[in-house]
Amino acid sequence: MSGTPALLADRDVRSEDVQALPIGAHIVTPRAAYGHHGIYVGGGRVVHYGGLVRGLRAGPIEVVSLEEFTQGRPLKVLFESSRFSSAEIVERALSRVGENNYRVLTNNCEHFCEWCVRGEHRSYQVERWLSLPLRALAGLAGNAASLWRNGTGSLAGKVWLSTSSSH
Repeated sequence: MSGTPALLADRDVRSEDVQALPIGAHIVTPRAAYGHHGIYVGGGRVVHYGGLVRGLRAGPIEVVSLEEFTQGRPLKVLFESSRFSSAEIVERALSRVGENNYRVLTNNCEHFCEWCVRGEHRSYQVERWLSLPLRALAGLAGNAASLWRNGTGSLAGKVWLSTSSSH
């Protein structure tokens, strides 16, 4: 399956809704340059890949409070289709607590949550980030081809002015 997962209902969570968070929910909170993902396991607790949330030191998969997970930022719930029940999602998340193999491009918090919910080791954010250089190159190639077709990219037929003086 390509692209982002089909969301049944993607919604922001207001502070008064926190008590109604579904067990096994895939939740996301914004960071400076990415969305940080976790699995809500109930009782105000979240399992997430600590990753780089505390700076440059990579952290393990751990259970933290919802407040520690969001760090005061907004919270969004992703309601995705899943092949697992809520209880199985929680069980899968808890089974990896203590794992300490964080890699930003190949094993991050989104990879972890996608594995818990959908059984896929995947990060849509990483896929988007890695596609940016390719999209930029494709855009440049398209622009160059357009210039060439329109005659503005060809040097043929251009008159060059000489800046040298001839005496």
